[in-house]
Amino acid sequence: MIIYLYKLIFIAIFAIIGYTYPPFRGTPPAMGAAYGAAFAAALSLLVYKIRQAELKHIWSASLGLLGGILVGWITFQLFNLIAMSFSAYVFFKALFLFGIPATGLFIGISKPNMFAPLNIREFFRGSSAFTQSYLVDTSAIIDGRIVAIVNSGFIEGELVISQFVLAELQFIADSQDATKKVRGKRGLDVLEQLQQNKEISVTILNKNVPGVKEVDQKLVLLAQEHKFKIITNDVNLSKIAKLQDVKVLNVNELAFALKPIVYPGEKLQVHIAKEGKEKRQGLAYLEDGTMVVVDEAKGDIGRDMEVEVTSVLQSTSGKIIFGKKTS
Repeated sequence: MIIYLYKLIFIAIFAIIGYTYPPFRGTPPAMGAAYGAAFAAALSLLVYKIRQAELKHIWSASLGLLGGILVGWITFQLFNLIAMSFSAYVFFKALFLFGIPATGLFIGISKPNMFAPLNIREFFRGSSAFTQSYLVDTSAIIDGRIVAIVNSGFIEGELVISQFVLAELQFIADSQDATKKVRGKRGLDVLEQLQQNKEISVTILNKNVPGVKEVDQKLVLLAQEHKFKIITNDVNLSKIAKLQDVKVLNVNELAFALKPIVYPGEKLQVHIAKEGKEKRQGLAYLEDGTMVVVDEAKGDIGRDMEVEVTSVLQSTSGKIIFGKKTS
């Protein structure tokens, strides 16, 4: 909210400058004030068009301010040579030495990711400094396939991990349930791999959504506020987000568009974790959390074994592998 107060002060200052020192010869003071206010309002509107983001990098605002000062000073030196009168001199001096630097400050505050180290590097490579930001859901982190997706180059820009998603991962990793504990620890390992990846920026967003308990709804509201896309493999979250005009990248939908990782007849090494719903079935899980249903393995709970894939059930909600013991 304070940014709007700054902009109002910014517009008022230029209205006063335009009234006292009209920009053009013969311009009435009232018209000069209108010119000054219109100029400042136009700069504020330009900043408003830039997508707002969380103030994560204070130094980015400083870089924007310094860049504005440099451009303003160079431009001012040019206009200084052709100043028409004293009033025009004062007006354009204030415009270029104060107005443009202030605009750089507003841009730096509104779009801190513009000056992130990754984006500066990409800028000098010839790419745009404005990045696409993706808000990552807990399910997509635990799934783990996001690492391969990033490595393949399908996602570029910035991955945003909210603080409440981190808390949920920690809660799962500390669970007394062995299966949940493994999934939680895997999610934390996946985050570590993403942070070490030099091809993408990972930002931890220390912001909560007051008054909302559901993690899914918090993600949707954050995505709406900051114009993020959501990466998930949760079907219900995908539906909720799309209903609220939030763009979603569903990992399972991407996998559904590709061929299955395993095929009937292939051999897998699995650990039978618990019994299945059907008689004499045992359940195992791959590293990415994919369920493997093994016939005649109810008595092998707690054991590692080789199974042969008999079929793969693939849908947008996930994948289930069916298999049988090889011996």
